[in-house]
Amino acid sequence: MGCMTLRKVGASEGLGARRGLSYNGHVPGRETATQKRARAVKVMDRLATAMPDARIELDYQTPLELLVAVMLSAQCTDKRVNMVTPALFQRFRSARAYAEVQPEDVEPFIRTCGLYRAKAKNIVAAAKLLVEQHGGEVPLERDALAELPGVGRKTAGVVCIHLGGSGAFPVDTHVKRLACRLGFTTEEDPDKVELDMQAVLPPERWTLGHQLLVWHGRRTCFARSPDCARCVVADLCPKKGVTSTSRAARAGPLETPTTPGPAKAPAAKRAASAKPKRAPRPRART
Repeated sequence: MGCMTLRKVGASEGLGARRGLSYNGHVPGRETATQKRARAVKVMDRLATAMPDARIELDYQTPLELLVAVMLSAQCTDKRVNMVTPALFQRFRSARAYAEVQPEDVEPFIRTCGLYRAKAKNIVAAAKLLVEQHGGEVPLERDALAELPGVGRKTAGVVCIHLGGSGAFPVDTHVKRLACRLGFTTEEDPDKVELDMQAVLPPERWTLGHQLLVWHGRRTCFARSPDCARCVVADLCPKKGVTSTSRAARAGPLETPTTPGPAKAPAAKRAASAKPKRAPRPRART
């Protein structure tokens, strides 16, 4: 199932909701490829201006540390990963150091990360392949990285773009969500989303473009209630899949004027003016 299409909203739902019907002077669905590429560049320019410090939020100093940190970040926050990696990197300084131990030796260092047993097993297995096939070094080719245990195309892409390796536009949950909302893709498969993003941006913008979408997704374009009211690219976004109610919830409820009805009398006055109930008539005896 592809991305949800934009739902038309009525005038009663407010100006902010109506803005989703057109953007950048074009009607959603009738944008040419050239217009879409130009809009994509504008989106990235604005995001870069709003978030000049956008960067990967994992702490690392070597290619191996980056690879391990990205592997640990699956289903885990970057903040949590950064809490466990200092001790881990202090203990294991090379691929050979990981390769010479058992997964159980790695587990205590990463226990607070999700799926820590599987991750420890993959880190050790990946390190053994690095030693056997790559001289203990992290390869810069995405296909070679993707062959390592626990390293998919997304992880391989993230490592490559930050080490100056193969060109890529890695698609995580944030990139996928924003690419759909911005109308740059209608795909659900991450590999197809990546191809669509690569088609609307020149290669020299892929690395920063990926990071800007990740940051914007974490800080403004939330999954459940995107904060469209303070989004710097709101007028360039068709807001596909975003309902007016979720946008209004972030911006604050719209007040609807109502016609005042007749004022009600105080409860005490109503009670005093109420007619007393009749006592029931006694029933005749037979």
